[in-house]
Amino acid sequence: MQLIKSTLALTPLIWSALALASPSVGSQQAPETQTLFYADLADLANRSPVIAIATIGKTEWLHKELAVNVPPGHARLLVTAMVDTLLRGDHGLPPRITYLFDVPLTAANRPPKLRKQKFLIAASEVPGKPDMLQLVSAQAQMAWSESNEALARKIISDLVRPDAAPTIIGIGNAFHVPGSLPGESETQIFLKTKDERPVSLSILRRPGEDPRWSVALGEMVDESAPSPAPDTLLWYRLACFLPDSLPAQSVTDMSPDDAIATNADYRFVMEQLGACKRAPH
Repeated sequence: MQLIKSTLALTPLIWSALALASPSVGSQQAPETQTLFYADLADLANRSPVIAIATIGKTEWLHKELAVNVPPGHARLLVTAMVDTLLRGDHGLPPRITYLFDVPLTAANRPPKLRKQKFLIAASEVPGKPDMLQLVSAQAQMAWSESNEALARKIISDLVRPDAAPTIIGIGNAFHVPGSLPGESETQIFLKTKDERPVSLSILRRPGEDPRWSVALGEMVDESAPSPAPDTLLWYRLACFLPDSLPAQSVTDMSPDDAIATNADYRFVMEQLGACKRAPH
């Protein structure tokens, strides 16, 4: 019980915030069967100042006032874990950490046994409590595997690059220029970004050739640049955050024929990007 006592020593404000904000888990899969896609890890890495690999040493089932807003059929656990590897964290982590986690109850109406299992966790720090973390979402305790760790490392590395692809927040204007030959055209679609960096999509059509498209991360357009490969940061920014169809305001000033062609070119890009897959929750 010593662990519970030390945790209850948190100030009421900190404890209340943790209890109310602790994520609830709707349909977490068992660790051995959990499948993570690029978007799952990228979603968490984008918003998590701390990402670590940890092995659970102990869990305590919390009740009553310590388990506010827990969904029916779930239990809130106080997890104590040993940090194996810190993948991201400006301030480091102590060897042992604690955090809250909601899990579905088993058929025996008990929490699952998690002791000695290894997980990837995505969290934020609790001010004034260096050994306590707060998970950023209900999916922020993820099954560890070599492939999941390698993917997490790749995403984190890509996110901190100076030339990392910016966050896409919408679509701006577009223009379409028919060529001098039948079937020849060029379309450019400007994207809106969080940091206001210029990003645009270019689609080229030439008679007798397959359409080609590229992404410009700047003012200059390189028509020979390859389109982004799946499961890369640029692909994720586009495939997971662009709308399914071009907003009407993007083609307001175009002729009807140019607007139809521009919409067709945008659909072509989205088809080429493919679906943004995420694990079911």
